[in-house]
Amino acid sequence: MPAPMKRAVRRTLTVTAATLATASLTAPLAVAAPKPSPSPTPTVTPPARMSTVGGARLGLPGTQADLAGGAPVLPKDITARSWIVADAETGDVLAAHNAHWRLPPASTMKMLFADTVLPRFPKTTQHKVTAAELAGMGAGSSLVGIKENETYSVHDLWLGVFLRSGNDAVRVLSAMNGGVPATVAEMNAHAEELQALDTSVVSPDGYDAPGQVSSAYDLTLIARSGLQKKDFREYASTVRAKFPGQTKKDAKTGKTSRTPFEIQNTNRLLSGDYDIAQYPGIAGVKNGNTTNAGATFTGVAERAGRVLLVTVMNPAKEDHNEVYKETAALLDWGFQAAGKTRPIGELVPPRNAAPQPGATNSASPETTGQAGGAGNASGAPVAAKSTTDGSSGMGTALAIAGGVLVLLAGGVFLVNRRWPSGRAARAGEAAGEKPEETPGS
Repeated sequence: MPAPMKRAVRRTLTVTAATLATASLTAPLAVAAPKPSPSPTPTVTPPARMSTVGGARLGLPGTQADLAGGAPVLPKDITARSWIVADAETGDVLAAHNAHWRLPPASTMKMLFADTVLPRFPKTTQHKVTAAELAGMGAGSSLVGIKENETYSVHDLWLGVFLRSGNDAVRVLSAMNGGVPATVAEMNAHAEELQALDTSVVSPDGYDAPGQVSSAYDLTLIARSGLQKKDFREYASTVRAKFPGQTKKDAKTGKTSRTPFEIQNTNRLLSGDYDIAQYPGIAGVKNGNTTNAGATFTGVAERAGRVLLVTVMNPAKEDHNEVYKETAALLDWGFQAAGKTRPIGELVPPRNAAPQPGATNSASPETTGQAGGAGNASGAPVAAKSTTDGSSGMGTALAIAGGVLVLLAGGVFLVNRRWPSGRAARAGEAAGEKPEETPGS
């Protein structure tokens, strides 16, 4: 990569390291019994014809890889219906399995919600929640614990989205953004701008709905776009944080108080669990789990200067934390295969970043996720442009200095901002519920 195209920006992440409380840690879940909804997609075998965005081989069913001499074999125990391993900086797809199979995404759809809505409001904005804003959530939805008539900052709400996958936080932010239908329309427009053309949004929180689908390829594109935003990266990599509790009045003194409680990230490669360790170098991104989707996850990690994105959708094996175990295995393979595989496709840039005749690559300022983000003709925010003339010098690669232990202590991000050129310009296009996030998922 030419030196002028690189811009490294160090960002220190502060992570709350307090010990978890017991009963106060987990936000209350809805108690209504979830009811399965009709599955919106085939659930047994992928279609014979799928999109070829990013390359012809990505439209083929089955596992696709091109291993050079000395390359390690792919893990043999991957049971996911769809997965992809990609280099976050170059955009090269190293291996994939049914990459464009359109499947229910569960709460990984919240990555698109965040990439669309996050630039709309400064994090210091205060908002008082109404009962109407919390209405209409699906039975069994994951909740961070937002209460009506309480005031929250936008920063609080995004912590609820990223750490607890709170559908209540999504609903409040959607209401602030003009309502659920308007937000869904903007998300669909943004997906099209990103060339995430397998994606159809029906519910902004990812709750199962007929016709709501995405693909491993699209979720990886969306994550790559989101990771350009400083706030997106910081929220996605936060392990635990304090969330405002409910205001209570002391019966004796008459004084009111509002005690915060601690929330922990449900991404188990980031926070760890009894049967899985924190993954070295992990920095997000988002997990999900519903009846139709099964377990889904997109993760980004760095090792020895290489940054990989992996998406895993719906492992057939039902072991606890299986989606994280399969993701970790694919990340391990990707790092071991560095320089020993030939790409089988690529992550395409957004339409507005596609190389134009005579355009030159140049570095762009970092998108911060504050108000005033870029938008397209539909009013939906789009990925940050490198220049106003549509040249292709926009970057997404995320490099994390050190591993997860450093991250826990306040890790440092290095952001190389560029879009890949070359093959990207030739990308083609072919034409009930259980709890949204169960505790510990």
